[in-house]
Amino acid sequence: MMAELAARWRTSRTDGMFRMMHVLRWPVTVSDGLGQCAPRGYAICTAPRSGSNWLGQLLQSTGVLGTPLEYFNGPARRILDDPTYPDDPNRQVERILTMGRTPNGVYALKIFANQFRAIESHIRLTRALPNLQFVFLRRRDVLGQAISWSRALQTNQYRSTQPVSGPATYDRGAIAERLRVIVEEYALWQSYFARNGLSPIEVSYEDLPQTAQIVCRKLAKLLGVKGKVVIQPKLIDLVIQRDDLSEQWRRRFVEEEGNPDRL
Repeated sequence: MMAELAARWRTSRTDGMFRMMHVLRWPVTVSDGLGQCAPRGYAICTAPRSGSNWLGQLLQSTGVLGTPLEYFNGPARRILDDPTYPDDPNRQVERILTMGRTPNGVYALKIFANQFRAIESHIRLTRALPNLQFVFLRRRDVLGQAISWSRALQTNQYRSTQPVSGPATYDRGAIAERLRVIVEEYALWQSYFARNGLSPIEVSYEDLPQTAQIVCRKLAKLLGVKGKVVIQPKLIDLVIQRDDLSEQWRRRFVEEEGNPDRL
């Protein structure tokens, strides 16, 4: 199965106890008193163009690990899912616990640091989302990520399944700015985890073709999901968007901006 995924990728309730569960990575097995597991879930914490859509599809395909989407991105949800999707963070939390939840009680979301900043004065995320765990997704090729983001902002194509709605033109300044923002977003997440004594499940975009099933098993164990948790490749329709133009932009940017003798 993982060979098939790799091929597709190439082509393509106390606060103290809650904190201790995060630090020690204990599995969550919370009962609702009726013999069933209470809601529990996870947030994919990352930056744009890190492969989060693909990771989300992989996890969703199992049928037991929630439906991780950008629920704190009202405009995107209105375009992609529901024209009536709200902008109120409290109502967005309700969607996480309904739209983002699989029948076994596991909910999921993905969130960027700037989205977290936008909602943190309105809600307390770890109180609003019960038994919340964390996944930290990073892309080692940060320049490639910045190029991808710069292109997506011009073409409005954030998934391979979306149509291109504008031309892509090389812009050194735009790439440099995206590079700066990505580095800042990752640093903000690392600071957040360190400040709160959290040890998220760490995932690398580049390693996903080989490690996706392992990530699923780790999450399932952490969330107390019983039985086999298996990725269904037939449910994955996203493919890699990087192409020759991306590499051309990379070479040009390095030629124009690179200087190993200065920071």
